Amino acid sequence: MKAKKFWCRAALIAIAGALLGLAGCNTMAGFGQDMSEAGHAIKKAAE
Repeated sequence: MKAKKFWCRAALIAIAGALLGLAGCNTMAGFGQDMSEAGHAIKKAAE
């Protein structure tokens, strides 16, 4: 019974970690796009 409880908790922790990792990737991709757009705006303003 204890082994089943351990594996259930381990699975939940693994799923939570995977979801947080995916959310982090999406956040960083969006941040990169925002920075790129800001760079283009600065370049246009300098011209």
